Amino acid sequence: MTFRHHHLLLLFLPCWLAAAAGAWAADTDSRRAAVEQTLDRSPLCQGLGSFYWEIGDRRGPLARGSRVSPGARQIGADTVMPIASASKWVFGAYAAQRYDGRLPPQAVQALQMQAGDDRLQHRSCVRSKTVAECLAQGDNGGRDPAHVGHFSYGGGHAQKLAVALGLGDLDLAALNRDLHRVLPAAAGIDYRSPQPAGGMAASANGYAAFLRGLMGGSLQLGHLLGAEAVCTQPGSCPGAVRSPVPRPWHYSLHHWVEDGPGDDGAFSSAGAFGFYPWISADRQLYGILARQALERAAGVASARCGAALRRAWVSGEVQDGPAPQADGTPLAAGPAVEAAPGNGRSRPLLEAWRRRRSGE
Repeated sequence: MTFRHHHLLLLFLPCWLAAAAGAWAADTDSRRAAVEQTLDRSPLCQGLGSFYWEIGDRRGPLARGSRVSPGARQIGADTVMPIASASKWVFGAYAAQRYDGRLPPQAVQALQMQAGDDRLQHRSCVRSKTVAECLAQGDNGGRDPAHVGHFSYGGGHAQKLAVALGLGDLDLAALNRDLHRVLPAAAGIDYRSPQPAGGMAASANGYAAFLRGLMGGSLQLGHLLGAEAVCTQPGSCPGAVRSPVPRPWHYSLHHWVEDGPGDDGAFSSAGAFGFYPWISADRQLYGILARQALERAAGVASARCGAALRRAWVSGEVQDGPAPQADGTPLAAGPAVEAAPGNGRSRPLLEAWRRRRSGE
């Protein structure tokens, strides 16, 4: 390249960069508009009360906002709330970190919820001071031999694995010090009850930092998203005992893989009170829908809406249709459906995830 060519390149480079930045801003604006209109128009996002939503990438938030229900408090990025089963993803990352990414078979089985340790009643641990004390309540430490090797959703698997990892005698303060030492990316997440599968609290900001840690490769579980996934749906999955998700999703190492018909392959871990975090199948985006509700299936409802927002962002188009049922055909929104809305188009995120799993 001649001096003249170099000179012309330097002369026009600022213009090209400015044009690219303008196109990116316009693209981001159009995607955000699609999300906002989805919030307004999708039946899956109505009646949720007050909530905060955020979509971002490894560098941070790309778009976010709050919806406030009349007479209710506003939920923002820094609002701390109990996250229930969204704790599972954090504990899965903790276990993977403790084992340096080389999980032994017994740990994999526990994180897949196939260890048969499915008798824990979380309400029985309200007054428990330690993990071991919670496990000792009633039949919480019981194992059903018939369920070993079969998916059976429950918190006892994590409770026993935590004891095996030496956490049994730690109180909340010690549990939090250990969690933050092992997972610095989870510094904004705390135990409020000594239950690794459901006893944590966080703000959207705190949990988003954890999700970015998974996406950025600083956490071992980030390299294992979707790994060792097992089928979960009783009736269609041989031996599966129970699942809170009426969808043919798979369950990986303490997180869901949303890979049913009409879904996009995202990784997630919705909590019972409505806190729904996710990472896209291609690991390029994360999102959170954060709310605190005591209604039946609050996590189910948040997951439906959150998946619609994800589709709106990726496609740049408003998602105002119903959720799909198990075979991918539309089904009107309702409290018993936990699904991402399908639009009949190709699903690049799911296809990327499937290629990654098959080693292509």
